[in-house]
Amino acid sequence: MSMSVGSGDESMVDINTTPLIDVMLVLIITLIVSLPIMTHAVKLDMPRPQPANPNPPPPPEIVQLEIDFDGTIYWNGAAVTLDTLEGYMRRSAAQVPQPEIHLRPNKRAKYDTVAKVLASAQRNDVTKIGFAGNEQFMD
Repeated sequence: MSMSVGSGDESMVDINTTPLIDVMLVLIITLIVSLPIMTHAVKLDMPRPQPANPNPPPPPEIVQLEIDFDGTIYWNGAAVTLDTLEGYMRRSAAQVPQPEIHLRPNKRAKYDTVAKVLASAQRNDVTKIGFAGNEQFMD
């Protein structure tokens, strides 16, 4: 018993896809070339450069304000009270340029004392104040 799958007279009819792929590639290339180039630019109005100032302003005075573990406040190394500190803050806020105050509280200083010093600076409009010596709090 034998089985015949097809006769020798019939020819196989398949679609030739090569020209179809060529046409599709040409259409894709045409689409890519014809698309406008996208520009992602942000328009900014930049300030004009100023000529170099031959006399730069002098650097501001730096005040070391330290708070010890027992609540003692030191203004440039001299112990002061809160009332005296108010006067120093008022005087430094009035200076032009305003001096930079580097506040360095001790690791074991009470928060209340530090808060009073910061409140004094705020009351007297001291704007250039910052904490120094923060590495001691990393432990």
